[in-house]
Amino acid sequence: MRLSTRIALAVGVVVPLLVLASGWVMVRLVAHDVHTGADKHLRERAAAVGTDARNLLRAMANDRPASVEQARRRRLFSAALDVGIRVVGPAGTVSGGPQPDASVPLPPPAEAARPVTMAAGGQSWRVLAVPVTLVRPATSGTLWLFSADTAGQAQIRQVRRRVISVALLTAPVAGAAAWLAASRLALPLRRLQRSASGIDPRVSAARLEHTPTRVTEVDELAGTLRTVLARYDEQAARTAEALATARSFSAAASHELRTPLMSMRINLDVLDGSPEPDAAERAEIIADLRAEHARALGLLVMLRALAQGDLVEADAFGPVDLGELLDTAVADLRRAHPHVRVTVTAAPGAIVHGWPTGLRSAVDNLLANAAIHGVGPDGTARIDVRLGPGDDPATVRLTIDDHGPGIPPAARPAVFRRFHRSPASPGSGLGLTLVAQQMALHGGTVSIEEPPAGRGAPGPAGTRFTVVLPRTATGAPLPGRRDWLTAGPEPAAG
Repeated sequence: MRLSTRIALAVGVVVPLLVLASGWVMVRLVAHDVHTGADKHLRERAAAVGTDARNLLRAMANDRPASVEQARRRRLFSAALDVGIRVVGPAGTVSGGPQPDASVPLPPPAEAARPVTMAAGGQSWRVLAVPVTLVRPATSGTLWLFSADTAGQAQIRQVRRRVISVALLTAPVAGAAAWLAASRLALPLRRLQRSASGIDPRVSAARLEHTPTRVTEVDELAGTLRTVLARYDEQAARTAEALATARSFSAAASHELRTPLMSMRINLDVLDGSPEPDAAERAEIIADLRAEHARALGLLVMLRALAQGDLVEADAFGPVDLGELLDTAVADLRRAHPHVRVTVTAAPGAIVHGWPTGLRSAVDNLLANAAIHGVGPDGTARIDVRLGPGDDPATVRLTIDDHGPGIPPAARPAVFRRFHRSPASPGSGLGLTLVAQQMALHGGTVSIEEPPAGRGAPGPAGTRFTVVLPRTATGAPLPGRRDWLTAGPEPAAG
C-alpha cells in the first residue's frame, strides 16, 4: 500500500474522530449554556414569587377564607409568569402553571435545592426547590418551580445531529484531501526512489544524484543513501584489493619459492640416492637444506607482513611508544644474533601515532639488515641505535648505524625494491620493501646515508638508515591503492 493511501486512510479515520470528540465537547457546552439560562430564569422567578408563596402558606396555615386564599393564589401565579409553581405545606398543596403531573414523584428537596433535571411523561423538566419558613404561625413548606426543558433538549439534539453529519462528511473529504496532499508531498520521495532504483554498482559507476528539495526527511534519506553507497564502494574496493593481494601473494610465493624448493628437492634426491654421500657431503647437504628452509620460511613471513600492510585499516592505528618497542626489538635481536654488539641511546617520550605491528616489523627488519650486512673487517657486527626528537618538534627520528661496507649512493634507491638483494644475502629481498611500506602507511620517511665520520671505529664508514615519523596522526587517509606485493614503492626521501 502506498504511503499516500496510508495517510489518506489515517486522516479519513482520525479527522471524523476529532470532529466527534470536538462535537461531544460542543454538545456539553451547549447543554451547559441552555441549563444555565433556564436555571437563572428559575432562580429569578423564585426570588420574585417568594413573598407571595409565604403569604399563601400563611393563609393556608391560618385557615383564611377561600376568597383570601384564592387571591393569594392569583397573585402567586401571576408573578410566576411562564414557570410552573407548586407550594407544599402542612395544610395541603397548591399548584399552577406548566408542571409534571401530581402523581410523578419529585426529587428530595435537598437534592433540588439547585436546579435538577427530571423526566415525566416523555418530557424533560428543570426543577428547583426553595424552602419557605414562617414564624407566625410557626410552619414551613416548600416552593417548587418547574420549567419545561423541551426547547433546550431540542437545541441539544440539533447540535448533536449536526456534529454527526459533519463527521460523516469530513471522512471522505478529509481522506481525499489528505491523499492529494500526500501524493503531492511524496513527489520528491518518488524522484529519489527512481534515482536510487536506477543504480547498479555491478554494471555502472553512476551514483545517486539528488537536488535538495527542502524536505528535511527526503534530503536526509538521500544523504544516508549516498553514505551507504560510498561505504559500499569503499568496501567493494577493499574487497578487490584483498583479492588482488591474495593473488599477488600466491603468485609471488609460487615464483620465489620455486628455486629453494627445487634446490631442496635435489638435495633430498642426493641424500636418498645411490651411492650414498659420505659424512662430509651429507653434512653440507643438510646445511643447504636448512638454509633453503630458512629462506623459504623467511620469504613467507615477509610476504605475509606485506599483505597485512596492504590490508590494514585506519582503526588499527593508535599511540605507540617507540622507546619500548625498540627495547623489545633489540632484546630479540641479541637473542637471535649473540655475536652482534648493539648500543642504544633513546630519549624518553618518543610517542607516535602508528600501527604497532607494522612499526615493529619495520624496526626488526632494519636491525636484522644491520646485523647481517654491518659486519666489519674484524668479523664483528656493531650497531648504533639512536632515538630522539627530529628536526621538527612534531616528529621522532630513529637512526640505525652499522660498520659494514656501506651502500654506494647510486645503489641506494634499489634496496627498497621488491626482491632486491645482493647475491651473498641470505634474506628474501623483502625486508627493506616492508620498511618502505610502513613509512608510506605512517606518513613518515626512510633514507640511507653514511654515518658521520670520526666515530672512532675502524673500517669503512658503514651505512645509516634514518626513519622520521610524525608524533600525531597526519590527518591524511591511508593510501587508497596499496601494491607493495606487486610492485613495491620507492622510498620516501628523507
